[in-house]
Amino acid sequence: MNLNITKAIALISALSVLSSCNLKDKKTTIEIIDPERCYYPILRGQELDVVYHLQNTGEHPLFITDIHVSCGCMLVDESSFKVLPAGGKGFIKIKYDSSKNIGYVKHYVTIYANLEAEEKKELTFDLNVVPNALYTRDYEELYEERKEKGLNEKDLVDGEEFNLGYYTNEP
Repeated sequence: MNLNITKAIALISALSVLSSCNLKDKKTTIEIIDPERCYYPILRGQELDVVYHLQNTGEHPLFITDIHVSCGCMLVDESSFKVLPAGGKGFIKIKYDSSKNIGYVKHYVTIYANLEAEEKKELTFDLNVVPNALYTRDYEELYEERKEKGLNEKDLVDGEEFNLGYYTNEP
């Protein structure tokens, strides 16, 4: 009797695996609210939560297989995306850390899924990261910081001989 129960469980699990594989092969479509965004400037070091709302507009479930970001300054919240049934709504949440950037930046987010027209969907956002104008390190602070790293005074003033800030065509 245990053998029959084991066979039944194995058959049910095999059928569920096969049916889920068939669903992943079926293509669907999605609609993303504001896939291209321009954010207001932020101070360097601030974090920004970027949330893209999406809806499965196709007739089959949406399976997001992977999400790639264009910079190490972005972290995808993998718990935010999941399988969306037909007609279902969801979101993708990304945390952006501006401490690694300054000036105008444009970032790309690529979603890989079982989409009809293409295998991926690209989202973008851009913004300006500005330095904090209330505090800029002065020469003395930079000098002390470099001195703590063990550089001697000649290196601090003149720099290394091979690092003069320019080059010549001479060998």
